[in-house]
Formats: sequence, C-alpha cells, structure tokens
Amino acid sequence: MQIQVNSSNDFESNARLDQWVRSTLQSSLERYEEDLTRIEVHLRDENGAKPGPHDKRCQMEARPKGHQPISVTHTATSVDQAVDGAATKLNHALEHFYGKLRSKRVALELSDPEA
Repeated sequence: MQIQVNSSNDFESNARLDQWVRSTLQSSLERYEEDLTRIEVHLRDENGAKPGPHDKRCQMEARPKGHQPISVTHTATSVDQAVDGAATKLNHALEHFYGKLRSKRVALELSDPEA
C-alpha cells in the first residue's frame, strides 16, 4: 500500500509530519494493506495565515483494488486531530465498503449454490 502525503502551499509540512501521517495510516489501516493500492492524503490550512478554530483540513482518498476511490474529510483545530479524525472516518468507510462486498458475495452464493 503506497501512501502519498500532499499539502497546500499555505501549510507547513515537513518530513517528520509526513512520516507521522504514514505511520498513523499504516497502523490504523493495517488490515486493508493487501486490498488497497494507494492512499492519498491532502493537508490544508483553510484560513491560511489567519488563526481560527477548525481550520486544519485533512482529506484522505483510499483506492481499493478494482474499485472506485473512497474519500473522507475531517476538519479540526490541529493537524493531529484532523489526521486522526480522517483516519478514523476512512477506517469506518472501508469497513462499510468491504462489509457490503462480503454481503453481496454471500447473497450470490445463496441464490446460486452451484456457482
């Protein structure tokens, strides 16, 4: 699973932040490692240089093998909270997505046991 971290021009990004984002995703989405080709992370400061609450935005887009991308967004006061919130949302979205796939497979097997 490839993890790509991008940040907007008005956002201070560094190697330490990139590594932390990667390790956070690897640990929280470890069970999907074989099912995903790539995760793109986009970090942005919504207010730029101006201070304000809930101005850090993290968008994550997971690309399941053979399926359409799944995207989530979380906005928070700090980068850490935005990344953690988006990772939690992405984990829930992937659970839902793969749960639906499993349900469809089971329904197909029950409707046509010889298939």
